[in-house]
Amino acid sequence: MKKKLSIIISGMPAVGKTTLARAVCDVFGLEYYSGGDALKDLAEEEGYKVGDDEWWDTDDGLKFLALRKKNPKFDRKVDAKLIKKIKEGGVVVTSYPLAWLCDDVLKIWLKASAENRARRMSKRDKIGYEESLKVVKMRDKENSSLYNRLYGIKFGEDLSVFDFVISTDRLPSGKVREIVFTIVRQLV
Repeated sequence: MKKKLSIIISGMPAVGKTTLARAVCDVFGLEYYSGGDALKDLAEEEGYKVGDDEWWDTDDGLKFLALRKKNPKFDRKVDAKLIKKIKEGGVVVTSYPLAWLCDDVLKIWLKASAENRARRMSKRDKIGYEESLKVVKMRDKENSSLYNRLYGIKFGEDLSVFDFVISTDRLPSGKVREIVFTIVRQLV
């Protein structure tokens, strides 16, 4: 029996990973699993009051990021769990480093400028553009540093591990979905 397809969708913060992953799951009957949600579960175990997808941009989310920088156990534990899910098949995972840690899986990188991601974040989180841009740039820097330290990954720079890189700067989300659906249809 053929193993069900697994997909990793990655990209910098506020690029549209979660929205795309959920749409792929809905259309193709796959399970959605978020590296961010798994990390939030660990944060909750540490006593943090976590919230929705935008929690990472709050003071508590940034404090947990600082804790993660000091102790890699959180990320390693989550990544091991995500790798297990990928190997089981039939899942779409959103994760920053997982594409560099897994083989035999469809890997998609969504690409967008910091300015466009900040506009998305500003609209999504209902905060000012300047504040969003500051958060996007800070998270880009922190994530790049964290995954370089943990795994030697050039996060956001070395995209050679990805099967497809799709720029979302000029494409509306519906067109991005169409492109990804076309790719997935060829593989299921």
